[in-house]
Amino acid sequence: MKSFSKEERSWMWYDWGHSAYSIIISTAVFPLFYKASAENAGVSAADSTAYLGYAIAISTFILALLGPILGTVADYQGFKKTFFAGFSLLGIVATALLTFIPNDSWQLLLVCYMFIAIGSAGSNVFYDAFLVDVTDDERMNKVSARGFALGYIGSTIPFIVSIAIILLAQQEVLPISVTAASQIAFFITAVWWGVFTLPMLRNVRQKHYIDREPRIVANSFRRLFATFKEIKRHRAIFLFLLAYFFYIDGVGTIITMSTAYGTDLGIESTDLLIILFVTQVVAAPFAVLYGRLADRFSGKIMLYAGIVVYIIVCVYAYFMKSAFDFWVLAMLVATSQGGIQALSRAYFARMVPKQGANRFFGFYNIFDKFASILGPLLVGVTAQLTGNTNAGVFSLVLLFLIGIVILMRVPEVRAE
Repeated sequence: MKSFSKEERSWMWYDWGHSAYSIIISTAVFPLFYKASAENAGVSAADSTAYLGYAIAISTFILALLGPILGTVADYQGFKKTFFAGFSLLGIVATALLTFIPNDSWQLLLVCYMFIAIGSAGSNVFYDAFLVDVTDDERMNKVSARGFALGYIGSTIPFIVSIAIILLAQQEVLPISVTAASQIAFFITAVWWGVFTLPMLRNVRQKHYIDREPRIVANSFRRLFATFKEIKRHRAIFLFLLAYFFYIDGVGTIITMSTAYGTDLGIESTDLLIILFVTQVVAAPFAVLYGRLADRFSGKIMLYAGIVVYIIVCVYAYFMKSAFDFWVLAMLVATSQGGIQALSRAYFARMVPKQGANRFFGFYNIFDKFASILGPLLVGVTAQLTGNTNAGVFSLVLLFLIGIVILMRVPEVRAE
């Protein structure tokens, strides 16, 4: 970490803190908590998985509409950090509120989860855009990949503590219920996320911006439409966003719904938590490796590699029958999930003008979030129609294939 500047390190620390949400709320403890709540209410496994997918789709749709507008306003001096802080606070507070929701209120759990998802994804729009402020083009692959790696490592600490509390409660070593233990895990996540947001707020500033002018909102809408036309004129940016739309859809769907898949497969909650923990540990060095290989071969080549790995994951998932199969899939995902996200972020950041990074990342967010609507909906509908979640995972192959075909038409960043 000594080779990174204070601004770069502070930017990375947010990933360290925010990733606790990614594993505890988005992937591990909350889905198990929600699935148990829905089951107690008489909701079938396939239906509860589908409802979770619908909740993810609704929250991402809301943010997809807001992202470009807020991103355009955030290009003006002083707004980027304000929006980042606001969305972060929304996610942190909503996560803390999970501590007080009874486990028999599965509908209320989903509503609260939607607010958390909006806060998390909204803060990430501006967090990603801050990449152009904390480093230069030559270091973006390295800094972006290291941020993801730190996220995986940092998330394991509150995850281990949470698992320990839940397991001790299950064994009746602690005088609390498993429900209370899970709620403590939610509170730990909120605190962890909040504490490691502080360095970002204190040390990172917006270096690339547009000076404020009268009628900011009206002018922001004009710039928003101008940006859309500008994206269409820049063939490389447009094609990359289109490719990203498809392949990141599959990546996000697999990440956010993996625990639901495992539960439907009959894997015990304890085994799921262990698998997810190991996945985080394995993913950290692979994220760094992707960054280094991207500097050697190119970011585009490594994006191809990540997409191919995910195609293999989807095909294998169709035949998944046991906990061993889930282990294999988890390790395959661990090799590429951080790398493909980090390099996509760095690749796009090098393509866009620095002063307009927020508005361009607003459109990046549109393609990201609308993709996150399609995947969960596809899995949810397929699961309900077939009664088989594996079939929904397999259908994601089409999205990865379309993504890689379009990506092949994107010029290299250096050449552009």
